[in-house]
Amino acid sequence: MTTAVLVLVGLLVVALVAAFLLRRRFLLSGLGAVTMWLRAPGTSRWAVGVAWYSGDMLLWYRALSLSVRPNRRLCRAQFQVDARRRPTAEDLSLPADSVILTVRTGAGPQELAMDSSTVTGFLSWIESAPPVDR
Repeated sequence: MTTAVLVLVGLLVVALVAAFLLRRRFLLSGLGAVTMWLRAPGTSRWAVGVAWYSGDMLLWYRALSLSVRPNRRLCRAQFQVDARRRPTAEDLSLPADSVILTVRTGAGPQELAMDSSTVTGFLSWIESAPPVDR
């Protein structure tokens, strides 16, 4: 009986790991998919995820999750970049060559971090948004 339970638990663990890896591969295979860290103001923890440019929305999926729904949906027309900086000693979980953008969005202020090689494309995507009547 215990051998059968151990085999069943082992198969379940293998299935979860496979589902996690397949989800991550699927998310990173899309056009406009980049690795992006996100931090809400006032918190010290960065959350790593995969961001997808989807039309006028930035869809952000938490990397350590099995959910197929995005954790955040940020509208491109509501993005405003306030500041740009390099990681400091407080940002130990980020790669040294990343760039941190402080942005205002319709969901409130956010901090986004990404590799320096993807910042130019991200900023171009924001600036190419159609004009918004206010």
